[in-house]
Amino acid sequence: MNSNFRRRSLPLAISLITLSLVAGAQEAQRIEEIVITTGAARTYSALNTTQSMQDQQNPLTSILATVDNLPGVNITEGDTFGFDDWSTTVNLRGYTTSLGDQQVGTTIDGFPNGDSNYGGGAKANRYIDSMNSGGVEVNQGIASIDTRTTESLGGTLNFTTNDPEEEERMRVQLSNGDFDSVRYYARYDTGRMFNDTTRAWVSANHNEATDWMEGSAQNERDHFAAKFITEFNDQYTLTGYTVWDDIHEDNYQRIFSPADFANDPDWDRLIGEWADNPYVNQVYRRGWSTLRENRFSYLKLDGEVTENFSGSIGYYHHEMDGRGDWIPPYIADVVDDQGGPERELAGNLPILEPSNIGRIFFVDANNVALSPEPGCESSITFPYGGAGPEFDPACYPANAIPVQSYRHTHYARQRNGITLDFDWEIEVGDNVTNIVSGGYWFEDSERDEWRDWHRLTDARVGINFDERAYWLQYDRIFPRETTMWYLQNQLVIDDFTFSIGLREFDVDNSRQDLFNSANNISLNSSSDTLLSGGATYQTPVDGLEVFVGYSENIKPTLDLVLEREINDVIEPETAENLELGLRYVGARITASAVLFDNSFENRLEFFDAAAANSGIPNYTIGTSGRYDNVGGVDSEGFELASNFEINENWSVYASYTDTDATYVGSGLGPEADAVLGIFPGNTVVNTPESMWVLSVDWNRGPYYAGLSTKNVGDRFVDNGNNWLAEDYTVSDLYMNVRGEQIAEYLQGFDFGFVINNLFDESYLGGISGGAWIGAPRTAAFTVTVDL
Repeated sequence: MNSNFRRRSLPLAISLITLSLVAGAQEAQRIEEIVITTGAARTYSALNTTQSMQDQQNPLTSILATVDNLPGVNITEGDTFGFDDWSTTVNLRGYTTSLGDQQVGTTIDGFPNGDSNYGGGAKANRYIDSMNSGGVEVNQGIASIDTRTTESLGGTLNFTTNDPEEEERMRVQLSNGDFDSVRYYARYDTGRMFNDTTRAWVSANHNEATDWMEGSAQNERDHFAAKFITEFNDQYTLTGYTVWDDIHEDNYQRIFSPADFANDPDWDRLIGEWADNPYVNQVYRRGWSTLRENRFSYLKLDGEVTENFSGSIGYYHHEMDGRGDWIPPYIADVVDDQGGPERELAGNLPILEPSNIGRIFFVDANNVALSPEPGCESSITFPYGGAGPEFDPACYPANAIPVQSYRHTHYARQRNGITLDFDWEIEVGDNVTNIVSGGYWFEDSERDEWRDWHRLTDARVGINFDERAYWLQYDRIFPRETTMWYLQNQLVIDDFTFSIGLREFDVDNSRQDLFNSANNISLNSSSDTLLSGGATYQTPVDGLEVFVGYSENIKPTLDLVLEREINDVIEPETAENLELGLRYVGARITASAVLFDNSFENRLEFFDAAAANSGIPNYTIGTSGRYDNVGGVDSEGFELASNFEINENWSVYASYTDTDATYVGSGLGPEADAVLGIFPGNTVVNTPESMWVLSVDWNRGPYYAGLSTKNVGDRFVDNGNNWLAEDYTVSDLYMNVRGEQIAEYLQGFDFGFVINNLFDESYLGGISGGAWIGAPRTAAFTVTVDL
């Protein structure tokens, strides 16, 4: 850690910790919600979401939003209900998951989610519904050594499902809110059965809403899930979970300049009505769509084999099918028809070609391509700043027929994996215990991706398209095998715990080109032995613990890079993370303070010269563009979090984050950095220097309510730090009453009202190659009944 970091961070951190400890000395009652993860000695920061954080979000909302109030975390979603994976971003201490980066790990009940990228990945909201959530375990910087993910350069988000109820229960829920939002949810808990050994639940729900812009989107989600827990002889526990999730989302578009936001901060430049010009209709919202179907299941057996030895074995299976849609304002000209009728418009079998020779904009009645009249100047000014005469209907004869494509990129994935873990505890002597832990993870995965182009049946009328594609641009399969092992030793001596761990990754990737086997390629990405370790000390102050932790992390080079031009010198992304902190858990107050210092090297970035700086989609990109290592990131800062139970009715939660994250050069000199678009010393995109959260929760009898406010500091949108997204503050309000207070016959009912972005703050939300506009004030009313 450098001296500037210590001077800036330590005084404030120490002052707030001291205040927390003084308050803690006056405690009298046990709190109901503990933000800080307790249990086994942890040499790293570990926090959990609380029930009040879930209450601040209506049930329609994605479970990703529940994490946003924890220190170091910033979640942004373009849709107010999280209906748009395209615009979702996660930032954790300068590490980012977005359209262009996947640097934050995600697991589902400890099992890997299978990447978080848009094409072929699946974020946590595809696996768990908000009402089935058991909370989120957040490691902001140093993940647990047994974490199964190939994306975690720093922290990890472990989304958990809640356990079945002990007693039989039927729950039905209805939500209705702004932007035509509605949700139907039902869940049945069996309670204890089979001689009290087993309990289970099964749930189903349907969510739908439109977009918050002009209200043209058709967003729908169907979700089915079930879970069981069976206990054998108080020694073994078998847990199973399965989920099916089917979703259709119409996307939001980024804006690409500060002027766009200043001119109209409520419009993302997509349209809801079909126009008379294909160039304009390329931004028709219903043509920007994400379709995904996910099926995921796991079984896990945990066992206390002996008094000193425990272990677990898990198996999981995941299938994903999906599609991403765009509507390019032309027909791709794949075959040279020598001036005759265009084969692409004849309804023939698809043409199998990796590239095209041109574009067709308008045709005559015989499907012969037309050219604009010589000297005609286009009057088109929207979108993307306008277009040339080839796109303008006024530059063609009056009887010219516009033509347009519906481009489908298809995604499919299948994963099977196993996990093994053990803990062996040995009493070495008086007050000395040694714990040896180890584990193994293997996953066999196959990802398919292909792209076909369909003709709009009549580009003058609407978005209906011919079912038979006219062009199959590419078809590829990406097999992958992932292996990880770890071994850790913990030594507990009185109030001290020391740990040291080792782990390794080995990932075999390959690409199978179904057009041309000469393009097949393999890529192995294996890590050195990665070191992690740390220590904790239980101080004489009851409940106060000091910890220090260090980890070496890697994101193995994955098959995503094989989609493009191959870079023979590409290196996997690596990181070193260091934490020093205090945590306190008492009867009425919990508090934590963490100093962190991270070094991220070999940062990967995708370069597509055709779309650089224009914002215009490169519809035919195919395999062009490439990934390059472009230096790294250094980040340092501190985080504070505290939850204080004032009395049995009132509680207050607060957190503060201070982060200084800057780019590091490539090491090839200023000229090379300039070519790569690296600006050493500049602030990392989408990383606020400061964030704070203040939440107040109240409950009395059948009533409970809360108000939470979060401020996100200034962020930069571009690597050059030329575009500043100004700080913003959003507040969320929830108010609930249980039915028995209203009437006796409403026993078991709960009525809830949630308003997100209470004061209708206008701001820029997610950032990745541009910026998405943040969602406005949104209200939703929910009725829940337990039978």
